[in-house]
Amino acid sequence: MVFAPSLIASAALSAETPSFLNDFLPWLTNSILVNVLVVGIIVWIVRSCTRRIEVIPGSGQNFLEAIVEGFYGAVEGILGDKMTRKSFGLLGSLFIFILISNWFGLLPGVGSIGWSEVVHGQKEFIPLLRPTTADLNMTLALAAVSMTLWFIWTMQEAGPIAFLKELFGVKGGMKGPILFLLVPLFFFVGLLEVLSIAVRPVSLSLRLYGNIFAGENLLGTMINIGNLFNAPQWLTAVLSCIVPIPFYFMELLVGFLQAMVFTLLIIVYLQLSTSHEEH
Repeated sequence: MVFAPSLIASAALSAETPSFLNDFLPWLTNSILVNVLVVGIIVWIVRSCTRRIEVIPGSGQNFLEAIVEGFYGAVEGILGDKMTRKSFGLLGSLFIFILISNWFGLLPGVGSIGWSEVVHGQKEFIPLLRPTTADLNMTLALAAVSMTLWFIWTMQEAGPIAFLKELFGVKGGMKGPILFLLVPLFFFVGLLEVLSIAVRPVSLSLRLYGNIFAGENLLGTMINIGNLFNAPQWLTAVLSCIVPIPFYFMELLVGFLQAMVFTLLIIVYLQLSTSHEEH
């Protein structure tokens, strides 16, 4: 086991499996390992706060209830009571999992503790832990699951006929000859909307992946800025501790915003496809 020269190394494009695991656990990449740790942390926190439910809650129970109730109320204000009860499990899990995953990647040792291995004749550093949301496979999986459930709930709530009518039907209550003139136009608009729905999983996953991946590399660059300018060793050590500090605070904010944006977009998609206005 070796340490990278900095507290956090620049993220690679794909997750890696340490060579000593290739023979019996080839699927256990460093991002999956972080995924397991993040889920374990979330389960431990929830179990610790809810092990003894009391009428007068303690600090842990009160903290957890405040988060759940506050988020539930915000979602209910957008989706309404029925859809919130149906989708809150997914939406709450998405937000908490993405938030903890984003922040977990900022811990010292994530991306900087690992092994040196020879890959294609070149010596490369393989980190033991890789931020799970900096792995495109994970963000694609989150987006695919979210959009699959969006489609199921939309079909349950609106039905296929109403859904197709909303996509391709002529809006505005037009009647008479102008209706036939507008049918091709609204059919073309419906095709564009179908294309927009088809690319939603891609845009969701790439937005989250791109921001977290870029943040990992930004922090790696700031920590190694002394080496980039060939500064003396003592100055490089000082710069590696001072320069990244404001960027850590920025990444804390970015991690929160990206978790919020991902979840809010799923909420908006549900609201657009399941709400019915009275005319």
